[in-house]
Amino acid sequence: MGKPTGFIEFTRELPGKKPVEERRRHYQEFVERYSEEKLNQQAARCMDCGVPFCHHGCPLGNIIPEFNDAIYRKDWKEAYDILDSTNNFPEFTGRICPAPCESSCVLGINQPPVAIEEIEKHIIEIAFEKGFVQPRKPNMRSGKKVAVVGSGPAGLAAAAQLNYAGHNVTVYERDDAPGGLLRYGIPDFKLEKWVVDRRIALMEEEGIVFRCLANVGVNISINDLLREFNAIVLTGGATTPRDLPVPGRELKGIHFAMDFLKQNNKRVAGRHTVGTNSVESNILSEEVLATAKNVVVIGGGDTGSDCVGTSNRHGAVSVIQFELLPKPPEDRTPVMPWPTFPMILKTTSSHEEGCERQWAVATKEFMGDDEGNLRALKIVDLEWKIVDGRPAQFVEVKESEREIPCELALLAMGFVHAQHGGLINELGVELDARGNVKASERDYRTNLPKVFAAGDVRRGQSLVVWAISEGRECARKVDEYLNNTISLLENRDAALQTTI
Repeated sequence: MGKPTGFIEFTRELPGKKPVEERRRHYQEFVERYSEEKLNQQAARCMDCGVPFCHHGCPLGNIIPEFNDAIYRKDWKEAYDILDSTNNFPEFTGRICPAPCESSCVLGINQPPVAIEEIEKHIIEIAFEKGFVQPRKPNMRSGKKVAVVGSGPAGLAAAAQLNYAGHNVTVYERDDAPGGLLRYGIPDFKLEKWVVDRRIALMEEEGIVFRCLANVGVNISINDLLREFNAIVLTGGATTPRDLPVPGRELKGIHFAMDFLKQNNKRVAGRHTVGTNSVESNILSEEVLATAKNVVVIGGGDTGSDCVGTSNRHGAVSVIQFELLPKPPEDRTPVMPWPTFPMILKTTSSHEEGCERQWAVATKEFMGDDEGNLRALKIVDLEWKIVDGRPAQFVEVKESEREIPCELALLAMGFVHAQHGGLINELGVELDARGNVKASERDYRTNLPKVFAAGDVRRGQSLVVWAISEGRECARKVDEYLNNTISLLENRDAALQTTI
């Protein structure tokens, strides 16, 4: 703890943002940096709480009080070393993590919690600026080869850890550049792609090989991988979107949110945006823009919020976001006590840029014109009721049915499971009841001898920080499998000294 009275003297302050009208004209990040004084003050708010529940809230187990203390003392190298010991990619989590650690912050019982996520981002950016982040190559190679299928956060974390342990790692990515969700799922105004490129370049210097436009099960033979590699790690994510099968679903102008976001990210990057490429996934056959349209985003989560921000940058006439559930409270209630993660109202920067949010609304029908284009939605209000003693359920509010204009509907209702076509079906890997690859947290092994799974492909749709955590833990189990008894050390500095 840097300053015993810091949490009394300073309140929580987040960095400033560029004005709404300015940031809606571009796709760059718009959150400013703390001054050195402000960063020092925010780190000083970390109190001597005795039991740091933030450790429990963070799936990675980041050592938060210690790096806050180092930041307060302006020991940037120590702060980086502490953070780097548990988190492979602080530049990602510091930008796009929902920060469950902050929900568990002891200070958050009766004050705003410590700004852990922003402090984390500042640590890694300062570390890059000061040259602390350097490629780390293992002293010796094991001679064992591992294929990681999928280059999202879970795949990148697994690849990094296995490489530090001395194994030869090749990452297979079906898109035209590595990063998975980080590259094509997250808009640039939240995570600019130079941040991803910087990390990929570092991993390549460390010896990891990336093969893009390599869709295993389509243009890469599964049998070849099984013959060539000593272990295979599946980290393809949960990429099958939840659909909305109501009348009119076939109309033009209805798209899955991730297809819309992926195309826009490719557009921003200057890459091809339309086509029927059989190797890449989710390539739309036409340009989809929200320009001069009434846009409705169906789904109230982060993906829906990203669609809101993107639609506003396109120049939409109006943007409405629907949520099936009632509007959540703005603060904790007795049913969501500290230190649990609270289901409270979340207003993102995209909402600030312009969006009408409607709660407890269901879409009953997509309505079209004579040419098959979407023109309106038929919607109805919902309320949560207990009917005939059965568990609470949604019922339609009488006489609330109505039409609203809509030329572009974006379905952002989450994902149900991993894509089964190609790799998973041909591999014959066992699935759980939800359609995810079945592998326990005990060893991350599938029913096939040398095939492992981690991240959303195993646990279902989740957070980036959970994906990184799963990638790290899976890598440890793969290392144990390859070496029988030698386990990948949690501390990467020590792992680099391991002779295998």
